[in-house]
Amino acid sequence: MLLRGVLLLVQALQLAGALDLPSGSCAFEEGTCGFDSVLEFLPWILNEEGHYIYVDTSFAKQGEKAVLLSSDLQAEEWSCLRLVYQITTSSGSLTDPSQLNLYVRFEDESFDRLLWSAKEPSDSWLIASLDLQNSSKKFNILIEGVLGQGNTASIALFEIKLTTGYCIECDFEENHLCGFVNRWNPNVNWFVGGGTIRNTHSNLPQDHTFKSELGHYMYVDSVYVKHFQEVAQLISPMTTAPMSGCLSFYYQLQQGNDNVFSLYTRDVAGMYEEIWKVDNPGIAAWNLAEVEFSAPYPMEVIFEVAFNGPKGGYVALDDISFSPVHCQNQTELRFSAMEASCNFEQDLCNFYQDKDGPGWTRVKVKPNMYRAGDHTTGFGYYLLANTKFTSQPGYIGRLYGPSLPGNLQYCLRFHYAIYGFLKMSDTLAVYIFEENHVVQEKIWSVLESPRGVWMQAEITFKKPMPTKVVFMSLCKSFWDCGLVALDDITIQLGSCWSPERLPPPPGECTFDQDECAFTQEKRNPSSWHRRRGETPTSYTGPKGDHTTGVGYYMYIEASHMVHGQKAQLLSRPLRRVPGKHCLTFFYHMYGAGTGLLSVYLKKEEDSEASLLWRRRGEQSISWLRALVEYSYTRQHQIIFEAIRGVSIRSDTAIDDIKFQAGPCAEIEDTAQHSSGYSEDLNEIEY
Repeated sequence: MLLRGVLLLVQALQLAGALDLPSGSCAFEEGTCGFDSVLEFLPWILNEEGHYIYVDTSFAKQGEKAVLLSSDLQAEEWSCLRLVYQITTSSGSLTDPSQLNLYVRFEDESFDRLLWSAKEPSDSWLIASLDLQNSSKKFNILIEGVLGQGNTASIALFEIKLTTGYCIECDFEENHLCGFVNRWNPNVNWFVGGGTIRNTHSNLPQDHTFKSELGHYMYVDSVYVKHFQEVAQLISPMTTAPMSGCLSFYYQLQQGNDNVFSLYTRDVAGMYEEIWKVDNPGIAAWNLAEVEFSAPYPMEVIFEVAFNGPKGGYVALDDISFSPVHCQNQTELRFSAMEASCNFEQDLCNFYQDKDGPGWTRVKVKPNMYRAGDHTTGFGYYLLANTKFTSQPGYIGRLYGPSLPGNLQYCLRFHYAIYGFLKMSDTLAVYIFEENHVVQEKIWSVLESPRGVWMQAEITFKKPMPTKVVFMSLCKSFWDCGLVALDDITIQLGSCWSPERLPPPPGECTFDQDECAFTQEKRNPSSWHRRRGETPTSYTGPKGDHTTGVGYYMYIEASHMVHGQKAQLLSRPLRRVPGKHCLTFFYHMYGAGTGLLSVYLKKEEDSEASLLWRRRGEQSISWLRALVEYSYTRQHQIIFEAIRGVSIRSDTAIDDIKFQAGPCAEIEDTAQHSSGYSEDLNEIEY
């Protein structure tokens, strides 16, 4: 159980309302400091005695929401947003709890970005800390409370504070302790020292910040240690934005005592890594420690003290700070996701292969009944290993990726398709090549999967030494060889399977979880349907979705419709923003009787919708990418409309919809492709 410092001195926090708070902050003493309830939803109620605002089921129903909107803000320097909150629920009502969400709304985006979400009920105040990267864009903070089940469900906000700096920084002068928490141990724990706090067992120091008895710091004392290796942990807030640089802090150890003071990082999967440990006690006064710190993905910093007995003395900690400039005599381990990834549209990027052997060939094919186009657009390039051309069975052509720095966690994703093999097992494998030790380790190989379908693979790995990713194709016997296709390789920092992964970015929908914010006026057999795998009718529709090959997509089932019947899928209302919008999606129109697929813009003030994009008849056996650029400065909706063609072989599907602010960037010139297919950019202004 975590003993949270924010719970110890809540009353002192109430005095913060009397202080001048920075823009974007509020202690809710006498008002809401420029935060306003959005009128379309429930109002947030200011407590009569001040100190907090709330929404509860005494005046609202389950599922209703209250939304709080800040004034216009700007964070040209890195900032930390802290939220002190409480969620309560009726006993036994945990099936559908209340939820608190925090969004950021940028001035040029139609969708709000979800930064944080919580639904854990508590009997006291909790604190959330969120890093906001510096940006020149104006933005608003939205706080959304959604009431859950029960007659006594409530959500309360005690304080919102937006300050310049990093959330892992702390001088421990404020009673919320910057969101740092102590991991409870019956015998040894971190406590707040300084001020009026005294301890008769140890001669505790003055704090480092003010160098007086008025200041505060954190300390842990061995006086109550009962067992060998008793451990106390002080845990920072989880980082919420990538950061790399120098982490510094001041510490003091009681001289000549048997304790071990260490610093660890811990990611969302619970993996620990020691990044610093005291080599010698240092001087009796405060000692400065500087540690190279890199958090490319969410992680916590843990200050840990282990005592070997009750005479281990004390350890004190103060003034934790962070700088994006690296520590003295330290250099950053460089990693670029862009340099480590490739869609093969222009060349092999930073990938290369053995000089000997047939290897991998960069190809572009006209999609047909037997061969799909590439995964990126449906019209472009991908890599193909043709084992039929080998003179003997065995591995052919190793494809090497760029060098990756050691001691970092990576997520490797790529798409592959297999053709022609009788037995698919091990026809494609991925190895890790440790450069310093010339060691290869297999980390993945293909098992049985649908043939001729672009499938996605995800692999998380971490090695202490610099490594390279190697793709190999295998032909086990001369009589069982085929084709292996590879496309859209990406390597990013962090785990592929984060347990605290937030929903997809705003404006994106893969349909793998649900239909997102899309709606239909009516639902019947002739509506849009969410499906995975092949459609029921042969010679029409996709074999799998575009995202992973085994996920979901939306489609119309032509056998349930009559010629000319239509189905419409509507986006939620899109907020008015200036400038251009870019809509990207993938569509599948395969079948001799395929009808019409159109995209419309529905204006708020008009009953008629305006045509943005259209395709008629059979297009390809592949998923094809569409790019639609348009401008509209009022609230609007986007409509996907499919019309059934002349026969039942008229299934039409869409997947991977994405709305972006700004013009569609880096549009590839595909109009002159030798395949005869083209990917058009529609551009319309209103």
